[in-house]
Amino acid sequence: MPLLLTDTDIDQLMTMTECVEVIEDSFRQVGNGQTWNRPRSRIRMPRGFHHLMAASVLGSEVFGLKTYTSFRSGVRFIVMLYDSNNGDLLAMVQGERLTQLRTGAVTSVATRYMARENSATVGIIGTGNQGRTQLAGVCEARNIKRVKAFDRVEDSVRLFCEEMSAELDVEITPVESAEEAVKDSDIVITMTTSRTPVLLGDWLEDGQHINAGGSNHWIRQEVDDNVVRRANSIIVDSIEDAQVEAGDLLYPIERGRIQWSQIKELADVVVGHIATRTSPEDITL
Repeated sequence: MPLLLTDTDIDQLMTMTECVEVIEDSFRQVGNGQTWNRPRSRIRMPRGFHHLMAASVLGSEVFGLKTYTSFRSGVRFIVMLYDSNNGDLLAMVQGERLTQLRTGAVTSVATRYMARENSATVGIIGTGNQGRTQLAGVCEARNIKRVKAFDRVEDSVRLFCEEMSAELDVEITPVESAEEAVKDSDIVITMTTSRTPVLLGDWLEDGQHINAGGSNHWIRQEVDDNVVRRANSIIVDSIEDAQVEAGDLLYPIERGRIQWSQIKELADVVVGHIATRTSPEDITL
């Protein structure tokens, strides 16, 4: 009988620290050619979408997939884990909390390898559930002292500041605009579902690292073309996926602002094949 784990179980069983360790090791294996990863596929339904992602580590005892639906009523995730020796279904995992942790952990790994070592301030745009684990992941990677948070929903940002300040033991204050969140921040996080840019390149300062995490569909663009143009280093988790669904990159490439040859993968950074920062003044994305 397969094991069934709920979001509550995952919250009790896995910490962000543990998740970051697993994700960093996974990127290392990707960089060493030890994995198989299927790009996300989407099926359009009359009133929503069905999504499917699958992957395996070659030579391991398990492989898995994540399937989820996105409708007006919400998003529902299930992760299924299989025995790679006989194909048996080993576990079904409710995937919302796992997805939040995993996404935050990817940001943590990117921050560890791309942000300046002395980074201490964060500006975050978007304070939903994914924003919470984004910030937690960054705090795993750097000794963060102060956070400025912005969201268009006032109640969301107020609750975020109260609860995440207590959870992370970091000073978190709300600000009145996205531009104010970016000003004087060492690290900038965007985690929204916006179809139009919430981060403008004119706001960026030398040395900043940007984690732009919300644009997972070609119709979304969280950062404007100038952000991408100003970045000295542009890193994605998968170029193959980005070429299909990263609106933050597809639009500026279509307009000739940058080329795909300028974009590299995080796995190659983790295994040391490429460097992301040649000076403290570089802007990394």
